[in-house]
Amino acid sequence: MNTTSSPRRVRGPYRRSRATQEAILDAALAEFAQNGFRKGSMKTVAEKIGMSEAGMLHHFPSKNALLAAVLKRNDDLSGALDVESMGGRRVLEEFIARVGENATRPGVTQLYCVLSAEASDPDHPARDFFVERYRILRGVAREALADMRRSGELREGVTPESGSIAFVAMMDGVQLQWLIEKGEIDMQGEMLDYYRRNLLAEHLDVPAVAASEPTTHA
Repeated sequence: MNTTSSPRRVRGPYRRSRATQEAILDAALAEFAQNGFRKGSMKTVAEKIGMSEAGMLHHFPSKNALLAAVLKRNDDLSGALDVESMGGRRVLEEFIARVGENATRPGVTQLYCVLSAEASDPDHPARDFFVERYRILRGVAREALADMRRSGELREGVTPESGSIAFVAMMDGVQLQWLIEKGEIDMQGEMLDYYRRNLLAEHLDVPAVAASEPTTHA
């Protein structure tokens, strides 16, 4: 009997603690997305889930630690895109699909738009995160475009370096406009159109997928 009862005693508190942490992260995401990191209130985060600020600090000992946990949990770079195994064209099209999926999670999309702007301040606690995030995004896009150039799928005159910068800028820009004008912009459709007109070789076309499908849940 000891071998069956003991693990339950260990897992029960862990599950409750994990559930509490998830609730805190959800509340923090909403608060930081709405008010930014610096104006976001730890007290408000705690109140959203009905606990004291001191109790919340037991799970996340500082505001910076809470921000780091929120970003790590919601980072859309999780699930690596591998150019070598997928091919460059498939990688870019997966990026575009993820932009469409972001219409189903506006809180996360708003969080990244708000914090990436704030992180232009060298002293912002998310500065290093966003520097690295953009480095990775541009790097993956650059590798994908280089692979497309080798296979004859890249539009003539486009370089992987300039194309990767423009592609990432387009992704961020269309998501910001979507946040400001929800319902007026089809993020995935705009990304597919940009990709087809500016990056894909003229003799190729985008996948036969309904561009607006991922945005119907917005």
